[in-house]
Amino acid sequence: MTHVLIVEDDTSTAKEIKAALHDHGFDVTSVDNGREGLLHAFSDRFDLVVLDRMLPGSVDGLGVLTAMRAAGIATPVLILSALSALDERVRGLRAGGDDYLTKPFEFIELTARLDALIRRRTAPVTQERENRLKVGNLDIDLLNRSVRRGDRVVDLLPREYALLEHLMRNAGQVVTRTMLFEAVWSYSYDERTNVIEVHIGRLRRKIDSDGEEQMIHTIRGAGYVLRAPE
Repeated sequence: MTHVLIVEDDTSTAKEIKAALHDHGFDVTSVDNGREGLLHAFSDRFDLVVLDRMLPGSVDGLGVLTAMRAAGIATPVLILSALSALDERVRGLRAGGDDYLTKPFEFIELTARLDALIRRRTAPVTQERENRLKVGNLDIDLLNRSVRRGDRVVDLLPREYALLEHLMRNAGQVVTRTMLFEAVWSYSYDERTNVIEVHIGRLRRKIDSDGEEQMIHTIRGAGYVLRAPE
């Protein structure tokens, strides 16, 4: 079972996160300050850490993270913060954070990001050395950036290719709009734009054309998932 450490000083938020992660099948330990967070993190019993950026006392979230990395603790850390400015996100990631989620957030977004961190940590080393991604009869050649579905060549624009590659690397898992925006456009998702929907629509028409079974599915209120036809 995946064991998650939550370091969050807001009691209500910590309780809600703990309940959501329990429902998702995680084993959870929760503490409310940086010093306890460090003690638990240094025990190396955890698979993931959910770390609040703003913690009371002398050790804030960045202090916890910096100390962990200085001690060689490589446990994936997802930073939670009400500070949404780009420079704050960059500070958190440069300090050793693996992901950054701005408050307020949806719990399906939190669990999707934690699932992605688990997959990244447990993926076999050979995966990064492979030159292809394959889901069902959909195939990407990563060296020449070509895409085929069965015997058919699929011509994609650069953004469409990047979207498809991200979906295939997370095949079978829900990928939220925010995650796609950050992975493909490299900046925070703006709910006022429909750019994701437009690009997914174009990609779907190219991938799922000619009467082929649908592979890119919309998960209402959550995001998208790519999976092989049953």
